[in-house]
Amino acid sequence: MTGIILVNAYAPVVMTRQVARLRDELVSRGVKISVKQNNTFPTAIRSGDIALKNFDCDFCLYLDKDKYVARMLEDRGIRLFNRADAIEKCDDKMTTLIELAGSVPVPDTLPGLLCYYDDAVVPKHVLDDVQSRLGYPVIIKESYGSLGKGVYKADNRLELEEVANRLKNIPHLFQKYIAQSHGKDMRVIVIGGEVVGGIIRSSDSDFRSNIGLGGKAQKTDVPHDIADMAVKASDILGLDYCGIDFLLSSTPLLCEVNSNAYFDGFEAATGINVAGLYAEHILHVMKNR
Repeated sequence: MTGIILVNAYAPVVMTRQVARLRDELVSRGVKISVKQNNTFPTAIRSGDIALKNFDCDFCLYLDKDKYVARMLEDRGIRLFNRADAIEKCDDKMTTLIELAGSVPVPDTLPGLLCYYDDAVVPKHVLDDVQSRLGYPVIIKESYGSLGKGVYKADNRLELEEVANRLKNIPHLFQKYIAQSHGKDMRVIVIGGEVVGGIIRSSDSDFRSNIGLGGKAQKTDVPHDIADMAVKASDILGLDYCGIDFLLSSTPLLCEVNSNAYFDGFEAATGINVAGLYAEHILHVMKNR
């Protein structure tokens, strides 16, 4: 069996260990693996059809969010982990919440208005609506972003107005702040529809708990209600692998789903071989395809 690990063209350093772990676990199971960066145009539309360039494999471990290349690879019959549709749904935070609404508890959320010219000003009544419906503090998120970047907290009207106007040309959303989960959440990893473990991420200096922003990770048992929500969300979104973040309150709320969640800190905190479990899932799927 042959596979390609396709990495983002501008992959951050934090991705290096993740790629190495996945490659080694697959190689140890007899898979011939090559690693490519998505910077050589592996797919193209040529002579009116989709064509591949130097991309001969049974499957692709897709560590990117480029929806165009993903869809073209699938069109040529290559099985992606995760699939293109699942990656798209997770990449856009608002789309994720829309897909899960009615099935999994999520925070109250308002989609941000998208403006198409720079000199516009967010209308007063829009800010009034956000203020009255979500209160303060209020969380504002760019719809696309990872590692806690593009997530802001406005403590008052002045800060809300500033952030809303700064993001008016960028897809974004407004979300209710969950005070009980300030600087803390639970990350749950799901592989092949099964919860493999969880960690509590916490920060003493930031309302965001991301490990990449200085947060700490501690192994935790995953309660049944959160495990059920995690599996349901993974199934609805069609994911082979994901990291799901839950806000911890009297009623846990699903915050975000990450289709390419980094697992370095998770493995260190839990001792769970996430890369090995993912490799086993990939082989199981491919052998029964």
